[in-house]
Amino acid sequence: MKKLILSLVIVTLIVSCKNETKDKVEVATEAVTSDVKETVDSAKIKTETVLDTVKAKTEETLKNAVDKGADKVIDAAGKVKKEVKK
Repeated sequence: MKKLILSLVIVTLIVSCKNETKDKVEVATEAVTSDVKETVDSAKIKTETVLDTVKAKTEETLKNAVDKGADKVIDAAGKVKKEVKK
């Protein structure tokens, strides 16, 4: 009889511990999921900022290159015009 009661007590403890452990695992999983989402969101914001900066610098560089090219074409056209007049 003592062995039966002792066995039931042990089984009850194991089952209750299993439920508590399961709850703790669920809480930990939620915390990790939340941290991962925050990290991904942070990385996304940083990436978008860097891309915007690169885009702005590229546009500025391209505009400068086009302006320089246009200046050279105008200079060359002026030289050709002078040569034609001669």
